[in-house]
Amino acid sequence: MRLSAKGRYALVSTIHMAQNYNKDEYITLISISERFNISKIYLEQVFSLLKRGGVVNSIKGSQGGYQLADIPEKITVYDILSSVETTLFESTEDTIGEQAPEIETAVKALIYEPLDSAVKDLLSNISLSDLVAEVEKNKGESALMYFI
Repeated sequence: MRLSAKGRYALVSTIHMAQNYNKDEYITLISISERFNISKIYLEQVFSLLKRGGVVNSIKGSQGGYQLADIPEKITVYDILSSVETTLFESTEDTIGEQAPEIETAVKALIYEPLDSAVKDLLSNISLSDLVAEVEKNKGESALMYFI
């Protein structure tokens, strides 16, 4: 599976927001852009999709920015990716439906539908909170020093 840049940037940005989660504070796109060296204009597109998908809220003005629409424990990777990856979760189109409908039906039943279901189930069971915990775990491991 290959995620688009929008999907990858949405994940990075929302993980960053979850790490700094405070329901009373908003995070600016400029701060995310500078932190991860991502184009602010591109982030605007990503956050427009995240807002439409109900993952983030925004407020305009000098104290404005974005915040997670819910606590990190309740926002899943599926919520994030389904907001920005417009084709990732679409059903597979018929390949040879008219020429060999029995093959098409078999492939859908044994491959496409179970695969779609497995991906959705997996991504629905990973929260932003889980990702933050994994980041923190990896931070500790990367900080280790080895001496010979």
